[in-house]
Amino acid sequence: MACWRHLFTVLTPTYNRAHTLERVYHSLREQSFQDFEWVVVDDGSTDHTRDLIQAWQAEASFPIRYVWQTNQHKKTAFNNGVRQARGEWLVAIDSDDELDPNALYQMASVWDQISPAQRHRYVAITGLCARPDGQIVGDMYPQDVMDITSLDMTFRHHVRGEKFGCLRTDVLRQFPFPEDIPGFVPESLVWRAIARAGYLTRFVNQVFRVYHDSADSLSRQGRSSDGARHALGLWLLAYDTVECCLPWLRYQPMTFLAAAARYTRFSLHLRRRHVTRPTGRRLTHLLSRCLVACMWPIGAGLFVRDCFSIGAAGRTML
Repeated sequence: MACWRHLFTVLTPTYNRAHTLERVYHSLREQSFQDFEWVVVDDGSTDHTRDLIQAWQAEASFPIRYVWQTNQHKKTAFNNGVRQARGEWLVAIDSDDELDPNALYQMASVWDQISPAQRHRYVAITGLCARPDGQIVGDMYPQDVMDITSLDMTFRHHVRGEKFGCLRTDVLRQFPFPEDIPGFVPESLVWRAIARAGYLTRFVNQVFRVYHDSADSLSRQGRSSDGARHALGLWLLAYDTVECCLPWLRYQPMTFLAAAARYTRFSLHLRRRHVTRPTGRRLTHLLSRCLVACMWPIGAGLFVRDCFSIGAAGRTML
């Protein structure tokens, strides 16, 4: 069993975000619960991120560890931070967001409410995000406290929108982001794999993060209409839905049909770019193959639309 130095490790992967990191730092200084460390994994920044962190290290009341790596990707920086963490729970916050002043205290309180004999079954404590004006981002949970898997929350209860919380560091080390896949990989692929392993999440209607949307965030890129740029990651998510999440099909059939269309859409983008799909990922279920075949015309149509959009954007730049 690991010997943890802190209850929480707050992890921030960053790249050329010196102009927004101060927001994270100030929110950590304001935390009412102080048993934490801040690990900043710098993914090869060329701005003054290092100098900024060094100045904060000299004045902060909590330990700050700065880890520099050559520029790779956020997922690699995240994995690196998980390996470096000395906290039992990991709180991953982007370099342009902030924690609610009582976020860590509330997370610790929720954990204390779970019976010690049952804690091995849990991987996460997940709450809500709010915008700076206090507006809740996305849906609230159907009940103020719910103990279910993240897959059940997504598919059975149809809860949408940004959510935030903490995850057990020891479990995260067993489910790293795939670094052999280049570029953007949706975070939900990791959370889904953990849920399928049987781990529960305690969901609570409490605000833990103040969410600041930015045009260059990875989550926003993943939702971008330019799906071709992130075709491999988005294909993996579509594949995971139609192949690995079939037990939840009956709760949201339209979601699975849409995923089947995206499977074809992004497959064609990969073929167009001569990108080989990862080995070991093929449709093994008859129902999966039927879903994709049924939605093939729509997926192909979306691909053609993307190509026209990309061509039009290129002509505009000229």
